[in-house]
Amino acid sequence: MTELTFSCTGVRADPYAAGPTLVFRLRITAGDAARVHALVLHCQLRIEPARRRYGAQEGGRLADLFGERSRWGSTLNPVQFAQVSLTVPGFTGETEADLVVPCTYDTDIAASRYLGALEDGEAPLLILFSGTAFTGAGGFQVEPVPWDREARCGLPVAVWQQMIEQHFPGCGWIRLPHGTMEALLAYRSRHALTSWEATLRSLLDAAGAEPLTLGGAAALLTTEGVTP
Repeated sequence: MTELTFSCTGVRADPYAAGPTLVFRLRITAGDAARVHALVLHCQLRIEPARRRYGAQEGGRLADLFGERSRWGSTLNPVQFAQVSLTVPGFTGETEADLVVPCTYDTDIAASRYLGALEDGEAPLLILFSGTAFTGAGGFQVEPVPWDREARCGLPVAVWQQMIEQHFPGCGWIRLPHGTMEALLAYRSRHALTSWEATLRSLLDAAGAEPLTLGGAAALLTTEGVTP
């Protein structure tokens, strides 16, 4: 069986993608300079939060994911980031390929909340590989990619922040049920408000909340209990 190894040599954001997209540069090596006609890979990406340290503010933002710091010894479990497929063209010995990973800024997704809570440094990621290798120098063989193939890498927090800022400049994002959206729309229409920001500001003012500054702070509002 062909010995395949994987490593990640870098991560960048795709500036031309329609939505937030990361590109992981993979280096794939076939032992003994073997000939590989093609690789069909299934790639699972996980965040490994126990592999880095966190500042005081980061720890506070992560409390909803992992609880209080006193519990982190048992709660800093891996967080699912993405699952993507990749087809690698034929090569002999070694090659490099781009693993394209569409991302989301949905704050209901644990991975997005985790990455949004970080201030600097890197987010520790693990990429797990499986799939099928088509090999053979003088013929054609089909081999499974062993389930224990993996590669560790660090996603620079600055790359994530710049990517999100490109697609959601100066804004936050929340997902709401249809009923809540209808209630908000009815409130907006009833009060002749010109934007969603003005709608949320009005609700906060009515609730006696502290004044908001311009920007994405309104995205922190939870609107449960709003009725038409």
